[in-house]
Amino acid sequence: MDAPDAVDIPDIPVALSTASVYPENCAAAFQHAARLGYDAVEVMVWTDPVTQEAGALRALSELHGIPIVSIHAPTLLISQRIFGVDAWGKVDRSLELAHEVGAETVVLHPPFRWQKDYARDFTDGIATREHDSGITLAVENMFPWRVGGREIEAYLPHWDPVPQPYDHVTLDLSHTATAGSDALAMVEALGPRLAHLHLADGLGSMRDEHLVPGRGSQPCAEVLDVLVHNGFGGAVVVEVSTRRLSVTQREMALAESLAFCRLHLASALAFEAEAEGADGEGPS
Repeated sequence: MDAPDAVDIPDIPVALSTASVYPENCAAAFQHAARLGYDAVEVMVWTDPVTQEAGALRALSELHGIPIVSIHAPTLLISQRIFGVDAWGKVDRSLELAHEVGAETVVLHPPFRWQKDYARDFTDGIATREHDSGITLAVENMFPWRVGGREIEAYLPHWDPVPQPYDHVTLDLSHTATAGSDALAMVEALGPRLAHLHLADGLGSMRDEHLVPGRGSQPCAEVLDVLVHNGFGGAVVVEVSTRRLSVTQREMALAESLAFCRLHLASALAFEAEAEGADGEGPS
């Protein structure tokens, strides 16, 4: 009996965000990633001191044989005092950390509305830093805040990066759910500016849910298919919430997320190959 053909996987790294193992720490994220077969890790800079220290991160990367593909700058509301309080100082320290650990991308959020000086120079500032550092600065899509039944614009110039002149963007599929955005339309509109994907899911509630892909309403499989079709050159990062799970349940959720991603990336590549083969058939 002939052996079955091997399954081809696109050359798109699938990384695990350290945020996906919270409340476990950064070291645990590397352990989970290595044990489950992830290609890389994205480090969310957090109160865990290991996430802020290049030497410790390099040691974990070398110990587990897992590269660090990206650094998520501490630009969340709850990480406003990490790496200091100066907005550009936080970005610059994140770039330094990325350089020291070999990460090619820094993910950051748009400025908050009250950060008017930071917002005024944001587009030019990230373009200059990207040029000078050689590291991709990918601005993440966010969502409107909702209080008392009304929407509050919390970000400048806006939570939607598509119409903004950013060279590179991170698309987060939990945030598209919360915002009520059309994720597939955003992928097509961004084109080659889409540099990074946070793979998660959501049901469209007011909360940023970060569900395991396939458990919500977002077109996670379809987005992965389009990435393969478009020759996506970035990384797919699993960023799901497991904070209410046991360690065993957490590992199952992370394994399910990885399997979902690999399955749909492989299926998209197989479809591409089949379509190319069909186009080559016919009378000679």
